[in-house]
Amino acid sequence: MGIIAWIILGLVAGAVARMLVPGKDAQGMVITFALGIAGALLGGFVATQLLDVSGIQGFFDLSTWVCAIVGAAALLLGYRLITDRRPARRAGRR
Repeated sequence: MGIIAWIILGLVAGAVARMLVPGKDAQGMVITFALGIAGALLGGFVATQLLDVSGIQGFFDLSTWVCAIVGAAALLLGYRLITDRRPARRAGRR
């Protein structure tokens, strides 16, 4: 699958991950889409390299979508953990 297909897949995966991950969203759609693209690439890499999944070849393959959405959700959760802690630390220093 080409890089353009992964970018399109990442845009959709970021939007789906945003709907699936509970909680308030402080980031905008641009960051969500960027995290979705990075998550799709990360999910595809993890599935092909570490999990030895060879089905990440087709755009319409279910395993491709699951890996992309899981990767996007993981990055979205990581982003929330990092950004949620920063204001608390600053407020505690004052």
